[in-house]
Amino acid sequence: MNLEEFVSRFAEEFEDTPLEQFTPETEFRELDEWSSLSGLSVISMIDDEFDRAITGAELRSVSTIEELYNLVQLK
Repeated sequence: MNLEEFVSRFAEEFEDTPLEQFTPETEFRELDEWSSLSGLSVISMIDDEFDRAITGAELRSVSTIEELYNLVQLK
């Protein structure tokens, strides 16, 4: 999966946020819809889609969707 596909898949976790708000540079914790539950959904999506596990601490260590993508690629 490339970065563009990752951004699209990430955006699917957010029902109420317009798709155009999601770019590689999006600071996802700044989204109005972001919550701890969203974080768990993203962790679950990464596990399901990529068969890679990331921790809450790892998720907190990145700010943008691209940084998260790069983290997943390193796993």
